[in-house]
This record gives sequence, C-alpha cells and structure tokens, in this order.
Amino acid sequence: MIHRMIVLSILLLATAASAAADPEIPSLKRAFEGDFLVGTALNRNQIMGRDPAILKLVTSQFNQVTAENVMKWEKIEPREGEFDWTAADALVDFAERNDMQVAGHVLVWHQQTPAWVFEGADGAPASREQLLSRMREHIEAVVSRYKGRVRYWEVVNEALNEDGSLRRSPWLEGIGEDYIEKAFEFAHRADPEAILYYNDYNLYKPTKRAGAVRLVQGLIEKGAPVGGIGMQAHYGMDHPANLGDFEASIEAFAALGMPVHITEMDISVLPMPGPEAEGADLDVDVALNRALNPYAGGLPADVTERQASRYEAIFRILLAHRKDVARVTFWGVDDGQSWKNDWPVRGRTDYPLLFDRDGQPKAAFYALIRSSYSK
Repeated sequence: MIHRMIVLSILLLATAASAAADPEIPSLKRAFEGDFLVGTALNRNQIMGRDPAILKLVTSQFNQVTAENVMKWEKIEPREGEFDWTAADALVDFAERNDMQVAGHVLVWHQQTPAWVFEGADGAPASREQLLSRMREHIEAVVSRYKGRVRYWEVVNEALNEDGSLRRSPWLEGIGEDYIEKAFEFAHRADPEAILYYNDYNLYKPTKRAGAVRLVQGLIEKGAPVGGIGMQAHYGMDHPANLGDFEASIEAFAALGMPVHITEMDISVLPMPGPEAEGADLDVDVALNRALNPYAGGLPADVTERQASRYEAIFRILLAHRKDVARVTFWGVDDGQSWKNDWPVRGRTDYPLLFDRDGQPKAAFYALIRSSYSK
C-alpha cells in the first residue's frame, strides 16, 4: 500500500507539471465514483456554449451541474407570467447529452426575486393569498417543465438568521412561517419523484446548525416532502476555524435521515474584511482597498499549497461520511468565473476554485485526486 501511494504521488506530480501540454489529466468524477456526485455551477455564457473549451473541461471532470443564475426567479420569470426558458433549457439539454444530473437553483429565496412578486395593489404589500398563489404558480411552471429531468430542487434558500431563527424575509412577513412547508408541498406536487432540499450558508456554526435541525425536524413532523439539506461551503483559509464543526453538522443532518448536499463550494484565499463576510449574504458590500486584495499579480506558491491542504482536509471529512453525502458542487469552474472576485469586495482577484483562469488544474485539484486514493 505504501509503495502504491509513493508511485501514485510521483505520477500525480508528473501530471501536474505537464498539465498545460497534456490534456489527459485525472477526472474528479471518476476519482469519487461511488462516493458522491461531483458538480459545478455554470454561468449563462458557458451554458449557451460560448466557451467550448470550458464545456469540454466540465464534461471530463463533473457529473452534475447547477445553473449559477439562470434558474433564479428574476431571470426565469422577470415579469409575472412571462418566462425565459432559453438558458435553463440549454442547461438541461447539455446535462442530458453528457449523462449529468441537474440541481435546480433556486425556487424560493428573498434575494434575486423581482419586486412585483411581493407587491399588491396600489403599492401595498401583497397579501398572503397573493404570495401563495404566485409562489405556487412559479414553482408549478418551473418544476413541471423539467419534471423527470431535474433530479434535485433547492426549494428554499437562506431562510435562517445566524442565530438559527427564521429570517424576517418578505416571504415570512407576507405568508407566515408555513411558507417553507408550502413551497415544498408545491414542488412535490409538480414532480413527486424529484429530491427536494433546504439550502443555507454557515450551517457549520452550532447555532445556525441547531436552527436548521429545528426547521427540518418541524417539516418532517408536518409530513413535508423534504429530502435533504444543502450546505453552502463558501469557506476561507481560516474559516471554519474548526473543521470539526463542519463534520458535526454533517452528522447532525444525517441523524435526521437527511442526505447532505454540499451545494456551493469554494475556498477563498483572500483576507476577510469582517465576520459578516463568512457566509454568502449578498447585502454585504465592502469597499476595495489594497490590503484586501493582496494577490492581484498572482498567487504565491505557499498560499497555493495551503489552499490545497485546506481542500484536502475538507474532503477527508466528506469521504469519511460519504454514505451521508449525496454530492459536492463547486461554485464555478475556474477562478476567473468565480463570484468571489466581486463579493464581499468588488474588483478583487481571488483564486477559490480547482482550476485557474486558463482552465488548468491547480494544486488543490491534485490534492483532491490524492485524497480519493486514501479512502
């Protein structure tokens, strides 16, 4: 076994050194075959085939795809009853051609939802009945269109505050606490075979984890068709400070009988401007300064290696719990595409993914390939 690991390490180092010249690099989807799906998020340009090289990389590396934006309410139904299916259809077609699973992102969220959804007559807030009707009609239209084609649906996203209480979103204010239960009910009615899950960020934090457990346990007790929990994993070099918290959340959700979906994974190498930037709250917007953008000219080798070690440590945990992990989806294909270049500070140069701006595998990629041989 030791001899095999030494030989493997030599082969991986040789492959890494020649990756720019040799397109035959290892495959993530094959490395973790039988463990969990390995996915990526695609933006509109990629979905519409405007970067064929990236799509070739995607089909070789991943067996699951998520739309980064084109299935969000503001994109797919910008005006009431007017749907733009173009990019969403293209994503599902692409996935089917390449034997990939699709996760739909997202049906109900307080962000990136058009203002008209929450508006009633004469500028007043929409009534409970109006909001429920709009939610039902939107979910039925979207989920029914892809019935039997989209395996996973993120039904409700980011409904919790950091203390585990329910966020005072327009959905909660307009409908009440049962809006989450209703969203799952509508989605299940539209496609009874789809796997439906709740999704949120910072679920590694004990207080928010406890809130998610209460929320999902309550849904289960009411008979809601919840089939999983999505853990966003927008992490950094120093957070979570204790990866034991991440592992404890997987264990807590598994104890509910819920498969865990790592829905949005990336590891930023940049300094955090404050604790509010640990998650994915789009309302956080910090002014750019040089101290917050230290690698605009390139990533130092030692930071590259630290990031690789960080990814490897997280994947060791995922592999240890692979019976409870359904998939791991990276939030983007390459560093140039990543949303982390503009959040929580616009205009930074970040390096959070497994492939660099030229689509070449980084040290983190090879660290994960290595980890797959130690399971």
